[in-house]
Amino acid sequence: MGHAPPGRLAFHDALDFVELDPSHSGNVEGGSTKRYMSTRPAWVTGGDLPFDRKDYGPGQLVSFNGTSTYGGHVYAQAGLVAARCFEDSQTKEAEEKPYKPRKNYGLHTVHGYFAEAGAADRPFIYEAQILAGNTGFHNLIVTARQPTKPSRDLSFGTFSLNDAKLPLGPVCFTALVSFRPPGVLQTKPQELSAQARFHGILSSRPPPAWDPVPLADMDSVNAQLSRREAGTFPGLHMHKVDMREYNKDKTLHERRELLLYRLIAPLPATASSSMHIMCHAFEADRNSLFMLGNQAGFGFDFGRAASLSYSFTVHVNPDDAVMRYGEDEWWLQEVCFPRLEAGRGVVMSKLWSPAGVHVATEYQDGIIRRQWRESERESKL
Repeated sequence: MGHAPPGRLAFHDALDFVELDPSHSGNVEGGSTKRYMSTRPAWVTGGDLPFDRKDYGPGQLVSFNGTSTYGGHVYAQAGLVAARCFEDSQTKEAEEKPYKPRKNYGLHTVHGYFAEAGAADRPFIYEAQILAGNTGFHNLIVTARQPTKPSRDLSFGTFSLNDAKLPLGPVCFTALVSFRPPGVLQTKPQELSAQARFHGILSSRPPPAWDPVPLADMDSVNAQLSRREAGTFPGLHMHKVDMREYNKDKTLHERRELLLYRLIAPLPATASSSMHIMCHAFEADRNSLFMLGNQAGFGFDFGRAASLSYSFTVHVNPDDAVMRYGEDEWWLQEVCFPRLEAGRGVVMSKLWSPAGVHVATEYQDGIIRRQWRESERESKL
């Protein structure tokens, strides 16, 4: 069994959570609500930068305030919470109706909506509720909030259950999550895999020889780093393929970014396919809007970047998204940028298995704006 490198957490450790006491659970219209709490601080985008984060070089850039959390954390953890809630309901149904055949459901889609930035100095409190279900399709809603005050005690690197008793702020994230059983294979057409289409570039060096994915992938930040380091990003080894030569003469929607990733430590043997799927979703959010800003030409003049919505759809049967652990088990994220307009941009990613199977698609819409220079601002007035 492998272990996470020093200073980095395995995915299941970084996104660990506990169910709160049933006495804290309530009933709302439509069914029972379960409550959960994250146990560890979420990773902070930009938290690994080796220089004063107020000095980002030329232009005015996205502000890293030191506590704003990586959006992929609350997104993936909400999916895991939904999976736990759903699995518990299936177990209860099996106990109440032992005569009924039990299907092996897996996570199908997560549609998430961001309302407030997360803070790393306090836990996320989740409420999960089953909305509807039939023999082939179940869906849940998950909301996340955080205490209005920092954690009472983080001396051991984990949150205390007492933090769940603190007053909560507004909903900062909402997710609609669906589950489906495996389907019968009838046909599986897909486009030529990214591994085949970009074989010349990818085969030019082994995956670990590409630079680690940037700590915060903005041109002005990267220009100040003497070397690329993996940092403390949990769960996954990630490397970014150099696509500058490929992209240089292409319009925005034709450009591509390629990210290679694999587990830094195996997931537990008891992990469901849903945990593997949420690990993919956790990875796909990394630096997404930052890469769009670079490709749009204002990597040195970022004004603001923030996710609004994020959808993740699994195309294969759940078990086909499971990641094996090993040095050669490299998955591939193919990123493109279909649209940028009205202060918002779209990032779309296709996730390819090591065998070249299109396993899932990510579609993210977010605020992305460049910082107007004073001369430009005056001309707009």
